[in-house]
Amino acid sequence: MTTKGKFQRLEFQRLAPEEQILQSRAFLERMRKRRTVREFSTEDVPFELIQNAIATANTAPSGANQQPWTFVVVRDPAIKRQIREAAEAEERESYTTRMSQEWLDAISHLGTDWHKPHLEDAPYLIVVFAQSYGIKVDTNGEERKIKHYYVTESVGLAVGMLLCSLHLAGLATLTHTPSPMKFLNEILQRPSYERPFVVIPVGYPAPNAQVPMLTKKTVEDVMIVF
Repeated sequence: MTTKGKFQRLEFQRLAPEEQILQSRAFLERMRKRRTVREFSTEDVPFELIQNAIATANTAPSGANQQPWTFVVVRDPAIKRQIREAAEAEERESYTTRMSQEWLDAISHLGTDWHKPHLEDAPYLIVVFAQSYGIKVDTNGEERKIKHYYVTESVGLAVGMLLCSLHLAGLATLTHTPSPMKFLNEILQRPSYERPFVVIPVGYPAPNAQVPMLTKKTVEDVMIVF
């Protein structure tokens, strides 16, 4: 086998089987307590928690290690208001004309509508963009496109790690995907080759926050073993 890449020795700590099980169970129990939150406190959050979570997301695997993502952190109240107003305009249209009755029935138990106060209440919004391609500047100053591979899969993996990190840091989150989301490019001044992927309000839950009573499928329901 031949390769052009440079390699280094893997840093890997093998745990004793008992420790593996303990850590696995502890992580499972922590993640079982994660809930999507729509009622946020306006209380501030240490910025390092946000930065560390994004740094964690940035370690996610990606196609050809191209890391085709951009994380835009919004804490400016004026910009959060712009995002809320634009998102609510799209959501109002969706709830009144775009969504089928079947779709509305499917989400009725969540108690959602087009009002999105969490986009202003949460101290931070993390807006994730997926880069359709990259830009490289040659030595002569000319730009050329770099094709990105498995963009959606890569960004999805990074977002999953981002949510886990924020939850383990004791923060609440929501994955918000107003449709369409192109207004985010304009408000946040992102180039056309970056596609809005998700808006994630982050903060502490409001003191009396409520969440829907939900059940998850069991592992037996979702796992097939051969």
